This record gives sequence, C-alpha cells and structure tokens, in this order.
Amino acid sequence: MGEPKKPWRPSKPDLGGGISHPARFSKELFPHFVDILGETKLILDPFAGTGRVHMLAEHGHKTVGVEIEPEWAQLHFGTVIADALQLPHPDNTFDAIVTSPTYGNRFADKHNASDPDRRRSYTFDIGRQLAATNSGGMQWGSDYKKFHSAAWVESVRVLKPAGLFVLNIKDHIRGGRWQDVTAWHLNCLTGLGLRVESVRPVLTKNLRTGSTATIRADSELIISFQKERTSQSTTNQQNRERLWASPHCTLPEPEQQPPQLFDTE
Repeated sequence: MGEPKKPWRPSKPDLGGGISHPARFSKELFPHFVDILGETKLILDPFAGTGRVHMLAEHGHKTVGVEIEPEWAQLHFGTVIADALQLPHPDNTFDAIVTSPTYGNRFADKHNASDPDRRRSYTFDIGRQLAATNSGGMQWGSDYKKFHSAAWVESVRVLKPAGLFVLNIKDHIRGGRWQDVTAWHLNCLTGLGLRVESVRPVLTKNLRTGSTATIRADSELIISFQKERTSQSTTNQQNRERLWASPHCTLPEPEQQPPQLFDTE
C-alpha cells in the first residue's frame, strides 16, 4: 500500500507581506480585453484588487485602479486607496471601465474558521476583517445587490459618453442551484442606459474544491457595454431614479424615494 493521500491544501501565492488574493483577473481574459478596448486610452478599474488591470498598460492604455484595502492597493503604484462607492474622479473622466466585481460566492466566506490558512476567500487571503464597504464579504443576495447597484451608478458617472464598460463576471452554484449573478448585473447596467455590445465566454482555470467542485461554471464571461452617446451626462440622481424604477437593481432607500413599481427581490 502506498502512503496515505495528503489532504489538499490550496496554494496561496504570497503577493507581498504574506497576503494573497483569491480572485485576480485570469490571464486568459486579457487578449479579449485588448481586442474589445481597441485604441481606448484612459481606463478605470474601480475594484482593482492587486492591480492586474495595469497589465493593459503594456498595450498602450493608461490605467487607474481604485481599491479600498490598503494592502492590495499598495501592490501597484497605479492604484489609489479609495472607495468604489465614492470615486475620487470628476464626471466623464474615463474612456473605459474594465472591472470584475465580487461574485457573491464562497470567496465571500468570513466565518471564524479553525483552518484559515487552508481556505481561500477575500477575508482569509488578506488575513483580517475587510473594510465595511468591501463587497468581498457579501454573499449573493439583497446586500450584494444594493452595494453593486450603488457602485455601478458611481462608475457610470465617471465614464465618458460613448465610453466602454467591460465587465468580467461569472455565475456560481449554491445548494445545488444555479445563481444567476450575470443576468442581474447585465440587467442593472442596461437599466443605467448602457447598451450591450458583446458577450464572450472565456474558459479559465478554477479552484476545484468543496461539494460543488465538479459542477462549477467553467467559463467566465466578458460583457462589453457602451454608454449613451449624449453631450450631457446623467447625474447620479438621474441614474438612481432609473434604478428605483427597475425590477432588477436595488438601492438603499433615500429619505424620499419614488413609489416602488416592481418587487426587487
């Protein structure tokens, strides 16, 4: 008989100071980003993480990253420490946005595990509690939708008219049921006036662990949108009013909210 099989332990690459990150841009995505962006110049990633978006600088793009966690932001000089819900940029600043939000899957786990060194999640990889406005600790559900609705309002504000919005997203399976995360983001962004330009499935490598290891969605999606071609930008208030009237997006209730026309749950 051979030696007993050792328990599987995920490899956490040390990105500096002993911290890691569970969901960096897959390298397989970049040829598609480059093709979609063309000669687009100034690009923002409002959820920059460790800063892989800056690889686009190798193709002639100027990139800006926003990341709320200092340890991840400090891994690249092109990333600033800031909140995606309050971007430090004027209206109509960027030619394109390239980003991947959290997916609301197991990477949002933040319980007090007895073996955090073996687990992969935003909390476990950074080694501490996340900032309050970091969606990395939000499972798919109402809070997740409220956060990303507000984040997309802010992202659309800083995107120029006719600018590109390139979204990397993926569904997941929970409790044996498919979670339609992609459809929600697509409907939310089109509700803000963005028009879908392309949808590309990209086969990427995934961690294969847990009870759903053999039934996970293998392909990530790249969905490109274009903002309306208009000489006047929409204000955040106008975008919020669009979302209040949308059956797909959910925003925290303001002091005076228009009548709700649809069930958002």
